[in-house]
Amino acid sequence: MERRTFFALGLAGVAGSVVASRTALSADTPADSALATKLAGSVYYTKDNPGRWSAKAGGHAPVVESRKGMVMVTTPHEMNGYEHYIVKHTLFDKDMKVIGETLFDPMQVKAAVSQYEIKDYSGIAYALSMCNLHDCWLTEFTI
Repeated sequence: MERRTFFALGLAGVAGSVVASRTALSADTPADSALATKLAGSVYYTKDNPGRWSAKAGGHAPVVESRKGMVMVTTPHEMNGYEHYIVKHTLFDKDMKVIGETLFDPMQVKAAVSQYEIKDYSGIAYALSMCNLHDCWLTEFTI
């Protein structure tokens, strides 16, 4: 199986599982948030729920800036060739439908930064950052 196909199938599984299992983790997280599932900290990771990767949260959780229909996602992670790098950023709407995606070639870029112009959506959204060694990281934000 091709590497990209493998990653795409993995993301589809994560996204489907997130939508399917809306069980609240804490009173601070709204029950309808994708971050409020049993999968946070085990199948995907967040800054507040890094699971087994607690020492990695600072360099893997996507940082999002959203202003006037423009969204910029940055993952403060080194791009160390194909040895250790951020594979992609994906933006999802509240229903986990893809609204933007950027693949990174670590031989071509020095930083995992992506920008999206989002005209037809507002509300809760999610940014996913996928590391080739430390799995998928999710950040919730508002457009």
